[in-house]
Amino acid sequence: MVEAEQTWRRYRRDFEAYIKLEKGLADNTVSAYLRDVDNMAQFMTELNIEPEGVKIDHLQQLLKSIYDMGISSASQRRMISGWRMFYRMLVAEDAMKDNPVDSLDMPGKNNHLPDVLTDEDITKIQSTFDLSKPEEARNNVIVEVMYGCGLRVSELVELKLSNIYEEEEYLQVIGKGNKERWVPINRRALRMMMDYIHTIRSHVNIKPGEENYVFQNRNGRHLTRQMVFIMLKNAVEKAGIKKHISPHSLRHSFATELVENGADLRSVQEMLGHVSIATTEIYTHLSRSTLRETIASFHPHYAKK
Repeated sequence: MVEAEQTWRRYRRDFEAYIKLEKGLADNTVSAYLRDVDNMAQFMTELNIEPEGVKIDHLQQLLKSIYDMGISSASQRRMISGWRMFYRMLVAEDAMKDNPVDSLDMPGKNNHLPDVLTDEDITKIQSTFDLSKPEEARNNVIVEVMYGCGLRVSELVELKLSNIYEEEEYLQVIGKGNKERWVPINRRALRMMMDYIHTIRSHVNIKPGEENYVFQNRNGRHLTRQMVFIMLKNAVEKAGIKKHISPHSLRHSFATELVENGADLRSVQEMLGHVSIATTEIYTHLSRSTLRETIASFHPHYAKK
């Protein structure tokens, strides 16, 4: 595994030079492509696969894991573009004969939302955690904060102690494109998070450079998106919930609750960090669908032909 990791790092350095100097790509594009390669490298290193050993089956597994984490089709397509460029460099340098990403199908464009969790579902999920165990108590807080604040999983794992404004009851969140927003946190979620920080996190032997991250694993490093996905998947299975759930489902459930209960769409847009109001309007369509189902269930004329 160490050898695979070193090989990925070496090729990453080559790739950075390739897209900066030979391709002349813009800084933001370079940063995005390097993140895409880092995600692929982390996944493949865990499987002990070096860059030259990556096959279409491995890429399909990677893409499935990204889909399961609730990453949008648009983001998936951009990631694939980054991977394709990386392997284009390896082919140009004769490290590979063929580009394995060329055989990977691009995800289609759609506005499909993951299944929404009800408040009852959230209670069931949280009831699966054994709060006497530090990691499970931490997981209980994670579910509460994601559902209560509508955070993306990337925003959750990157949350810093310095981002918590306890007296004001706000979180400072750094979202997509390094854009900052302020998200209210309800008192229950805030209390649970501060309890975790003071009574559980304080006993973790945190590694240098990791001190400011809120949510830590047992080895003193901040959590990854994959860790949160696996945790939630296991909890959903234990709870007996038969829905396709990812960490992004908690964010969708947060937004759906707000819209269905009459929240102003502009306020929801700001809390979610959506650039366009059109993205937030997806939830109004979901709300209308729910409204129709409710009327159909309870209005006597809907039963008439």
